[in-house]
Amino acid sequence: MNKPDIETVENYLQTLQQDICTQLEAIDGKATFKEEQWTRAEGGGGRSRVIEAGRVFEKGGVNYSHISGEQMPAAASAHRPELAGSRFQALGVSIVIHPRNPFVPTSHANVRFFIAENDSRPPLWWFGGGYDLTPYYGFEEDCVHWHHTAQQACEPFGDDVYPRFKQWCDRYFFLKHRNEPRGIGGLFFDDLNEWEFEQCFAFMRSVGDSYMKAYAPIVERRCDTEYSDAQREFQLYRRGRYVEFNLVYDRGTLFGLQSGGRTESILMSLPPEVQWRYNWHPEPGTPEAKLYSDFLQPKDWLNDKQ
Repeated sequence: MNKPDIETVENYLQTLQQDICTQLEAIDGKATFKEEQWTRAEGGGGRSRVIEAGRVFEKGGVNYSHISGEQMPAAASAHRPELAGSRFQALGVSIVIHPRNPFVPTSHANVRFFIAENDSRPPLWWFGGGYDLTPYYGFEEDCVHWHHTAQQACEPFGDDVYPRFKQWCDRYFFLKHRNEPRGIGGLFFDDLNEWEFEQCFAFMRSVGDSYMKAYAPIVERRCDTEYSDAQREFQLYRRGRYVEFNLVYDRGTLFGLQSGGRTESILMSLPPEVQWRYNWHPEPGTPEAKLYSDFLQPKDWLNDKQ
C-alpha cells in the first residue's frame, strides 16, 4: 500500500460538501444551508451545514468533519481490537435529507477516511461509506435508478464490487428488533484498504460523486406530487424507523458520540417531525402495505421484476 495523502482527501471532502449543498439548494429553490464551524477540544473540528423549512426539503444536513485524538473510540475499533488505544484521525462527509413530500424518499450518504497510528506498527488506514434510500411510497422506477447509479459507480473497480457492497448495505441497514430493512438499500462499505491507497481513494470519490446523480432525479420527479394528510401521517410514522436505527445501531452516530464530537451535528440526522403508533399495521392492499410487501424486502433491483 502506498502512503496515504490526508490533505488530498480533506480537500476532496470539503469540495464534495460544497457541491452537494449547491445542488440541493438549487432543487429546493427557497431555503439555503446555514453553516456553523466548530472545534473539538481533543483535536480537530468541522463545518456543519443544515437546511430547514424549505419548499422541498423539510430538514437536511451535509456535514464535514476532521477530528483527531490520542485514543480510538470503541465504535471504530470494535472490528479491529488491536487498534484500541491508537492515535487516530477521522475525516468524512455525512448527509441526511428529509424531504417534505411523502413521495420523495429520505436519503443518507457518507464517505469517510480513518488512519490509526501507534508506536509498535506502521500506520493503518481505511475508507468507508456508501448511501441508502428510505422511501415511504415505493416506485420501482426510482429504486432501479438508485441501484443502477450505484452499480455504475462501482463498475470500474470490479464486477464483484457492487453486488458485495449492495449485500453489505442490506445487512447493515436492518432493524433487528423490527425484523425489517430501513429502506431499499444501496451501497455500504467499511475497512476498505484491499487496494492501493490511490485506488481506494478513487473508489470513495466515485461513490461520493454519484450520490446526487442517484438522488436528484428521484427528488425532481416526485417533489410536486400532491399528497393527503393520511399520506403525510404515514411518512411521519415511517420516519420513526429511521430514528430507531440511527440511535440504536448506526456506527457513525456511536462513533461521533463516543469521540466527543459535536452533538448537534451528530444528531442532525433526526427528522423534525415524527410519530410512533402502538402496534399499527397498514390495511391490506393499500400503497402503505405495498411498501412492506414489495419494497422493504432484500431484492436484486437490477434484475428482478415486480
